[in-house]
Amino acid sequence: MNRYEGRRVLITGAGSGIGQATVHRVLAEGGLVVAADVSEAGLRATYATAEADGTAGRLTTAVLDISDETEVRTGVAAAVAALGGLDVLVNAAGILRSEHTHKTSLEFFNKVIAVNLTGTFLMIREAIPALLAGDRPAVVNFSSTSASFAHPYMSAYAASKGGIQSMTHALAAEYSKQGLRFAAVAPGSISSDMTSGNGPGLPADADMSLFVKLAPALGEGFASPDTVAGVVAMLGSQDGAFITGTEIRIDGGTHY
Repeated sequence: MNRYEGRRVLITGAGSGIGQATVHRVLAEGGLVVAADVSEAGLRATYATAEADGTAGRLTTAVLDISDETEVRTGVAAAVAALGGLDVLVNAAGILRSEHTHKTSLEFFNKVIAVNLTGTFLMIREAIPALLAGDRPAVVNFSSTSASFAHPYMSAYAASKGGIQSMTHALAAEYSKQGLRFAAVAPGSISSDMTSGNGPGLPADADMSLFVKLAPALGEGFASPDTVAGVVAMLGSQDGAFITGTEIRIDGGTHY
């Protein structure tokens, strides 16, 4: 299945987790990809896997901090130049931080918003001109189940993802007549660097009983990033041509 044959795709958060899985899924379907991430080591790992898969010839990597306006402006321009245009933007980059809200500093809160919400906005703003000139263009944003369901100790993260979800609806309406689609995925119960180890960084005294539902209804335990990458690939392809201004929850029924 080569839904991305000749399609030009820019993917952020491409050095790990779902972003990395999406890079490999799009490459496997014939796409031309610029993979961007703040982690140079992560991008090296992404490239190494593509080399092993025989798809590295269609992959370019770029170190990029999406919370930095100057870096985004130059990074998107460079990506568009490398690809010869742009058809799909996937905003997978994000951070997850947790704390008691009454102990949350403004610096902490602003950092989460700057990366997740402002970074997504900056990427979209800079990419829109190229996307409008692209072929069946689409943007796939990353919301989260936390945008609609209670995730204690994650007020900053929930606010950032709720903002992305609302922004996706507004953008879909604004650019609908120009043929540019905007959709979002809302993952939950997915294994990644963000949700394992010190990713969430829950407070040591976190009351886990506040998490009413933690386990997905389907299967056992969290799903792999590939589970989300497949949906992202669909949304950016012609199979998602009639999908815009909405989000798709991918959590195995954790929040049914």
